[in-house]
Amino acid sequence: MNDDQLLRYSRHLLLNELGVEGQDRILAGHALIIGAGGLGSPAALYLGTAGLGTLTVIDDDTVDLTNLQRQIIHDMARIGASKAESAALSIAAINPDVRVRPVPRHADPALLDELVREADVVLDCSDTFATRHAVNFACVQRRKPLVTGAAIRFDGQVTVCDLRQAASPCYACLFPPDQELDEVRCATMGVFAPLVGIVGAVQAAEALKLLAGIGTSLAGRLQMLDALSMQWSEIRVPRNPACPVCGRRDR
Repeated sequence: MNDDQLLRYSRHLLLNELGVEGQDRILAGHALIIGAGGLGSPAALYLGTAGLGTLTVIDDDTVDLTNLQRQIIHDMARIGASKAESAALSIAAINPDVRVRPVPRHADPALLDELVREADVVLDCSDTFATRHAVNFACVQRRKPLVTGAAIRFDGQVTVCDLRQAASPCYACLFPPDQELDEVRCATMGVFAPLVGIVGAVQAAEALKLLAGIGTSLAGRLQMLDALSMQWSEIRVPRNPACPVCGRRDR
């Protein structure tokens, strides 16, 4: 680290659990964020301010006025602009040392496989089950840790899927791909603005811990937040040996 970085990250360096070695690992790290919306906004900003070396942001959507109630990485001047490119501009304004790669494309399986392969950690900040399962499949195939979050109305959830741990479930263990689920979207159900900030910040924290090699991750634990009562609950989730996605590694 140079003198400017020592000053910028001084509050991290004061943490015994993190210190210079942990910060160096963050500086050398590469995170992939799928979705630059409500969850991706705080996650990307915190990764950028923390000194992440490389950040790839994929989102094929554009900024809309209705996004600005909660998607804090965008502003009025960027309405109609690519969300991925808007996110890159905001991160550069805070920390120009971060190498941000905006990808304004749909997260199809081929692209996900390519981008996941390059990353050290993946943050799923998307808002559809189809995308979440596609991201999970790519992470399982490439054995990359996945930090996945979701938020709708006043309910949020977050967990880590890390197949480098033998007992860690993947996203499909929690939510099987063939399970009948009603797709709910913010556009029709609404979402409490601070909720996505809370969940996205937790995703950033888990990603930074994984990159720095500190603490205990949420692997095997699904945390859920009821923002109306501001109560967290947690359930333990074992890996499913018969999972159609991660179960393949035992065959």
